[in-house]
Amino acid sequence: MDFGLTDDQRQLQEAARAFAQAELPAIAARLEADNVPPGHDLIKRYADMGFLGINVPQSLGGLGMGNLEALIVLEEFAKISSAIAFPIFESCVGPVRAIELFGSPSLKERVVPAVCSGDLVVAVSMSEPDAGSALTDLTTRGVIDGDRIVLNGTKRWCSGGGHADGYVIYCRLSDAPGAKGIGAVYVEKDTPGLSFGPNEHLMGFRGIPSSDLMLDDCTVPLDNLVVPANGGFQKLMEAFDLERCGNATMSMAQASGALEDVLAYVQERKQFGKAIIEFQAVQLKLAEMQMKVDAARLLIWRAAANAQDGIPSVKDSSVAKCFANTIAREVTGDAVQLMGAYGYSRDFPMERRLRDAWGWGIAGGAIDIQKTNIAAAMVGRRFDQRR
Repeated sequence: MDFGLTDDQRQLQEAARAFAQAELPAIAARLEADNVPPGHDLIKRYADMGFLGINVPQSLGGLGMGNLEALIVLEEFAKISSAIAFPIFESCVGPVRAIELFGSPSLKERVVPAVCSGDLVVAVSMSEPDAGSALTDLTTRGVIDGDRIVLNGTKRWCSGGGHADGYVIYCRLSDAPGAKGIGAVYVEKDTPGLSFGPNEHLMGFRGIPSSDLMLDDCTVPLDNLVVPANGGFQKLMEAFDLERCGNATMSMAQASGALEDVLAYVQERKQFGKAIIEFQAVQLKLAEMQMKVDAARLLIWRAAANAQDGIPSVKDSSVAKCFANTIAREVTGDAVQLMGAYGYSRDFPMERRLRDAWGWGIAGGAIDIQKTNIAAAMVGRRFDQRR
């Protein structure tokens, strides 16, 4: 068992870190201030440098590397900001992977290479007004009518809503009860019958648009079916286990970035005639922060390594996400405290890390939901939360 990176992985990490730290902090500050997503030009730069679709097969325009390599790059960008890293998140662990795994050959060819080249942004739309953690309560309906699918319903909390070029929409595709009736359909942004609510004003995630999606007799070709009902929900959840690892990495990166920033700060900041790193209380807090970040990173890498570049297990991915979400809140909170007014001021990035860290523990399945997933995997059965 080797806990070190290979030379190739280390070079990839260093390249991502060098680019992110040299080129992106000023852009991240602008995205945060204006609450706007990365522009097309920046996403194309990511593509040109090989940072999109890292773990997507070369036959579909990706680099053909593994999940671990994708997560290594994702962390370096997410240390700068969640918004800066979001295009990489979407291209490597997001809904485009469900299209790659389960879509028709023509749908794959139409969507996946365009995402890897930076010409297309794809978002996922899962939640509804009355279906978040209880995802099997979805009421948005897709009716197959010959060679087309007609969708009606309202989706909520769609990250990328109104900005992305296409959406993988989870919906009910049959009258079968619960999970058996759920599948997913790909819908392009300009499809008649699809409209968007206003951009949400969230505590964090500035630069990651979020809005409702309204579907009113929205009609797409049958070829846009990503997964059908009757078993489709299980496939979608399996693909989502990889997205959990991406969520965990985005979350952990808020902590690892905060630790790097605060480590530099405590060696420069002086009180009582000496750098505050000289105080034992600061040393103890730094050590605790380091242990938490290292443990979270190892859990994420374990999930990726155990999957052997396939789909991580629900247990491994949920353990990684739950722990990373938890420690990210703790570590960023400690960093704000250590930096005092500089941590609390919006003129510096630390308070943004704290706000984003809380968001990742809600997005993609809340922390306590991950704990029920872990317990279910431990005993080998699902728990009925309705009884």
